[in-house]
Amino acid sequence: MQDPELSTTKLSEQKELEVEAIDFFVRMMGILGLPRSVGEIYGLLYFSEVPQSMEDISTRLKISMGSTSQGLRTLRSLKAIRTSYIQGDRRDHYSAESEFRRLFSNFIKEDILPHLESASDRILRMEDQIARNVEHQTEFYITRIEKLKRLTKAGKRLLPALAGLLKL
Repeated sequence: MQDPELSTTKLSEQKELEVEAIDFFVRMMGILGLPRSVGEIYGLLYFSEVPQSMEDISTRLKISMGSTSQGLRTLRSLKAIRTSYIQGDRRDHYSAESEFRRLFSNFIKEDILPHLESASDRILRMEDQIARNVEHQTEFYITRIEKLKRLTKAGKRLLPALAGLLKL
């Protein structure tokens, strides 16, 4: 029979690890501009040995089912989680993708690169506005737009290469 004090200590240590992991991913997702709940869910799933249902996630994190559902949807779109089948349970269960290279590669290709494409369109519209409005044809605006063009050009060149390297 297992010592109850040892079991309580182990649970306490596991809870501390879970809290640290969740905090780590909350901060990481915040850097990426994602909601806190997305980091909480991913952190919980990352350190869960068994897949968790949406209800389990909501209960353990003490967040609403709506926030849980939205967070899971976001994580699925990022391909950061997988859905698992648990025999005898009709609910979906989720586990975290642990290959960070694949996650970052997908994030670059599916989230950052499309924004660079739309940024190019916006830059063209800004140039058109400057061309039509003589008052705003100052060196300041022209210089700033040129810097934006260089940034988007470099991003379009470097980010696909980075995404490819991450998949190796």
